[in-house]
Amino acid sequence: MVFLSYLISGISLGSVYAMIALGYTMVYGIAKMLNFAHGDVIMVGGYVSLIAMTSWGLPVWAAVVVAMVACTVLGVVIEGLAYRPLRSAPSLAVLITAIGVSYFLQNSAQLIFSPNPKSYPVIINGSLSLFGGKLTISYISLVTFLVCVIIMIALTLFTSRSKMGKAMRAVSEDKGAAQLMGINVNRTISMTFAIGSALAAVAGVFLCSSYTTLMPTTGSMPGIKAFTAAVFGGIGSIPGAFLGGLLLGIIEAMAKAYISTNISNAIVFAVLIVVLLVRPAGLLGKYVPEKV
Repeated sequence: MVFLSYLISGISLGSVYAMIALGYTMVYGIAKMLNFAHGDVIMVGGYVSLIAMTSWGLPVWAAVVVAMVACTVLGVVIEGLAYRPLRSAPSLAVLITAIGVSYFLQNSAQLIFSPNPKSYPVIINGSLSLFGGKLTISYISLVTFLVCVIIMIALTLFTSRSKMGKAMRAVSEDKGAAQLMGINVNRTISMTFAIGSALAAVAGVFLCSSYTTLMPTTGSMPGIKAFTAAVFGGIGSIPGAFLGGLLLGIIEAMAKAYISTNISNAIVFAVLIVVLLVRPAGLLGKYVPEKV
C-alpha cells in the first residue's frame, strides 16, 4: 500500500508536469521555439486565480476562467512584442529573448505582489479511502489527473480535426508553404501561444493548490521539469508530453521515497540523459532527418 501511495502521489505530480509540458510542446511543435517564459506564465496564472478567489470572492471555476483569460492575453502579448519580431532571427536570439522575458515576469511579480510567499487555498478538499482506509487518494489528485487526460484528448482532437488545428500542423511542417496556401502564419502562431498560455493558467492553479504556496519564482523549477518531460516523451508530440509528464512525476516521487529527497532532481535528469542516449527523439518522438 505504501508503494501505491507513492505511485499515486507521483501520478498527481506528473499530471501537473504534463499540463505544463503540453503547453511547451504546442509552442515548440508549431513555432519551433522554446518558450522558457512558460513557467512564469504559470506563476501569473496562480496570482490571478488567487486574487480572484480571495479578493474578488469568485468561486474556483470562475477564478480558473479569469486566470485563463489573463494568461491567454499575456501569452499573445509576449508573442507579439517579444517573439514575432524575431521570427526570422537565429534560434539563439529567440532563446535569449525567452530567458529575458522570464526574468522580466519574475521581477515584475516581485514588484507587484511582493517576493514573500503567499498561502494558496486547496481548491478541492477531501479524499477517497480504499482497502479499508489503508490507501487514501485525495480528490485534488483525482481531478488533476482527469483534467490532464481531458486536455490531452481535446488537444489531440483539435490539432487533427479542426481547421485551425490543421493550419497549425501545416505551419509546423513548412511556414513558407503554408503561407503560400493562404494560411495566416502570424495568427496561427498567436493562437498557439494563446492555447499554451491558457493551459499554463490551469496548470498554475493545480500546482499552487497541491503545494499551497505561491511566490514569483513558483513556476521556474516546474517549468524546467515540464520542459524535461516534453523532451522525455518526445517534444512536439501531445501524447508524448502527457506520457513524459506522468513518468517524470512517478520517477521523482519514487526517488524521494526510496533514495533521497536531496538528489531526486539529479535522478530525474539522469534518467532523461539515459533515455535520450537510447532514443534521441524521446519516447514517442519521431526522428526527422534535416534536409541540406
